Amino acid sequence: MRLEQKQEKLKEQIHGLGSLAVAFSGGADSTYLLYTARAVLGPRVLAVTARSCSFPARELEAAAAFCADAGIEHVICDSEELAIEGFAFNPPNRCYLCKNELFSKIWKIAAQHGIKYIAEGSNLDDEGDYRPGLAAAAEQGVQSPLRRAGLTKADIRELSRRRGLPTWDKPSFACLASRFPYGEQITAERLRQIDLSEQFLLDLGLRQVRVRYHGGTARLETDEAGFSLLQDRATREKIYARLREIGFTYAAVDLLGYRSGSMNDTLPPEEAARG
Repeated sequence: MRLEQKQEKLKEQIHGLGSLAVAFSGGADSTYLLYTARAVLGPRVLAVTARSCSFPARELEAAAAFCADAGIEHVICDSEELAIEGFAFNPPNRCYLCKNELFSKIWKIAAQHGIKYIAEGSNLDDEGDYRPGLAAAAEQGVQSPLRRAGLTKADIRELSRRRGLPTWDKPSFACLASRFPYGEQITAERLRQIDLSEQFLLDLGLRQVRVRYHGGTARLETDEAGFSLLQDRATREKIYARLREIGFTYAAVDLLGYRSGSMNDTLPPEEAARG
């Protein structure tokens, strides 16, 4: 199917919903979904963003700024994952626990605003990965218009570029809880360590970066441009010193670089297949 045909299929889906609350993280996918929904439904669209210690302030500010510039009504709700029973122990279904709670809150917000449907921004590529959050979406009747239209991440970036959206080349981002191996306890302090570390690396000029938590060791994942920056010894020493200040004993660079969902490598095949 051609790209513009997928786009028309997306618009037809959204038009049929009549009104929509979008779970809006400010990433490339949810931004394009929200932009298209606004173009199709006008003021019958609402953006909802969750505020928590696993969602960096920079991401919340960017989401709020986009909605303000586009004139889209934006609700920020508190959704503290660490208060969800079992979440802090970081089980393999952690994302399900989080999304299940979040979608429940968005449904209530949607009802208060007279909105009939809610949607999330997963794309077709997400079907090939371990994504327990998609099960929560299905159980709660949450729409997934980008996936249903057959749009991949590359499609969304290209369509966003054509329409001048600032997120067309925004590096992929996932909540900070995804930086922990399954079974490693998540705490507010450990999330703060990850957030401070990644912000420092972004300020140094790395764009696509993850700091994975392994006890006293921070495992850095980055892209090829990031590897180029890390070739400078002074830069490496600066990173090591800062991560020591933040609370890590060691800092290591993953030789394979950035890859989405790398913590899923520890899952048994039968567990990953259930995602």
